[in-house]
Parts: sequence; C-alpha cells; structure tokens
Amino acid sequence: MHDISLRNHKPLVTVAARNADVRPRAAATYKAAVLGAGGGIGQPLSLLLKMSPLLSHLNLYDIANVKGVAADLSHCNTPSLVTPYTGAEELAESLKGVDLIIIPAGVPRKPGMTRDDLFNINAGIVKTLVEAAADYAPKAWINIISNPVNSTVPIAAEVLKKKGVFDPKKLFGVTTLDVVRANTFVAQQKTLRLIDVDVPVVGGHAGITILPLLSKTRPKTEFTQEEIEKLTVRIQNAGTEVVEAKAGAGSATLSMAYAAARFAESCLRAIDGDADVYECTYVKSDVMQELPFFASRVKLGKDGVEAFVHTDIRGLTEYEEKALQALIPELKGSIEKGINFVNKQPAAASV
Repeated sequence: MHDISLRNHKPLVTVAARNADVRPRAAATYKAAVLGAGGGIGQPLSLLLKMSPLLSHLNLYDIANVKGVAADLSHCNTPSLVTPYTGAEELAESLKGVDLIIIPAGVPRKPGMTRDDLFNINAGIVKTLVEAAADYAPKAWINIISNPVNSTVPIAAEVLKKKGVFDPKKLFGVTTLDVVRANTFVAQQKTLRLIDVDVPVVGGHAGITILPLLSKTRPKTEFTQEEIEKLTVRIQNAGTEVVEAKAGAGSATLSMAYAAARFAESCLRAIDGDADVYECTYVKSDVMQELPFFASRVKLGKDGVEAFVHTDIRGLTEYEEKALQALIPELKGSIEKGINFVNKQPAAASV
C-alpha cells in the first residue's frame, strides 16, 4: 500500500452532524450486525447505528435476550430494519449477508483492572464470534471493540487465517475513542472549534501504546512541553478516568459507543464509494517494521484499507519519537499474546 497526501482530508465531524447533513447517493442498502448488542456499549452503539442513513438492516446479537432492545429501537423512524438474535443457536443467522460486523461483546473494565486483566475472558469471546463471522460472513468488514484490542485484533486475524478467509484490509481495531478524546481535550484546552481539530493517534489502544501526535495537530497548534506531557498522559489514561468516576458501575461505554458509531459510519461511507474517508485504526500494517499490527491513519476505500498515511510518523518531535520507541515492546508483547492464544487452542469446528 502506497503513501498518500492529506490535502483532501476532511475535518472529522460528529455522527449527529454528519447524519444531519449526509445526502447518500442511493437509498439505505447496507447490513450491519452488532455482536454484544445488549451490553453497556452495544445498546447506545445500536441506537447510533440506527440513525445511519446508509443502513437497511441492523442485526442485534447477544447471548442474553435482546428482543426488548430491538423492539425499542425499531420504533425510531430511521431506515434500518432491526432484528434480534439470541444465543449461540442464532449467531449464524445474525451474520448472513451482512456487510459490516461490529464486536463490542465481552466484560467491561472495573476499578483496579487493566485491559490485560480482561484478556482470558474476552479473548475466548472474540475467538468464538470471529470463527462464526468467518463461516457465515467471510467478506464482511469486522470492527473489533472488545478489549484488550492490542491482542483481540491479532486473535481475530489468526482465526480468519485458519479459516482461510483473512483479508487484512477488512479487519479493524476500533481506536477511534483515543482520537475523539485527543480532539476533545485539545479543543477545550486551546479554545478551538472542535469540528476543526484533528489529532492523529498512533500505536495501540492501551496505556503507553496510545500515542497522540500533538505536533501533528490540525489546525497547527503550539504546546508547551508541560502541556504535551499532561495531555498525553490524560489521553492515555482517559479510560481509567471514567472507570474511577463511575466507581464500579461501569467503564467508558457511552463515549466508546459514540466513537465506534463514528468509525462504523466511516466504514459504511467507504463501502458506499466515498473517496475521502480517513480514520485512525489498529490494523495489519507495514507502518512500523517491528510491529505487524499498528494504529495509524488510513484511507478507507470500497475494499477496505486503501492506503496508510506514513507522513504522520515522519518528522516527530524528540518526545514523540521516544514515546514511539517505548511503546514497541509492550505492543509487540500484546500482539504475540493474542497470536499465541489462538495457536495454542484446539481447532474449532464450524459453527
């Protein structure tokens, strides 16, 4: 994949604003499935997806009954038909014919837990769901939200490889929340119009692997070294900020749902033929030679990742370069942990 210019990059706007302004070239024609639709992220995410003018069908799947969620959403006067699917026996049907699969399933982070603490539970959940996706929707785009994303995306990739259907252009770790937070915090601190602010965030989706490139902020913004260090740490630890504020009652579900809906809509726009869709996302990548998976800005096209924006990690400040080098061993370890999880498991039969 070749490098590309940012001269045609549009400002990243809110889901609500975009839904108000979008004039799709055709009627709603695309189908999406949310796996884990009954959870803290799944419900608000499904509501935001129901607002998309590009969706004709929205399938809601969970191990617990999601009929009530589907009935509630079905009363919204937007194009998509909402259909519930409950339990392993209905998983296959929820995936047939879908263009986009979004996976927020899993347990949330609680006070004192790291994303790594979630691994043993969520790794197995993601593995099972992606196996089904490989069997029943092998050409669909897959958006992974389930933490730890640094490991669950490599897990998904290994599963798809074993099934013989891995397309690296169509598997995404949703790191959009890091960008959303970076944009929000910078706009607030610098009194900028939020719609104009765009901060690329590279690396991964946990702790020090989250690296906001504040030197690349648009519009061009000056920061003191103290501001850079404080903003970087806040963006990296923003999830913990929410977990602690909720005092055991949940994690960052609403902001994550918003960010996931924004990324999902970008995917749908790209599938629909929009030639100017850019997002930061954690994917199979050649941006960093040492890391097979890496989050960076990409250009999305009808067939998935069309190009990487290599220019984002060129000309970094000394602080950013040191932070980039520091995240490599941790991210590499998370990637290997995910790959090893699949390769040590017995092969699963088709669902």
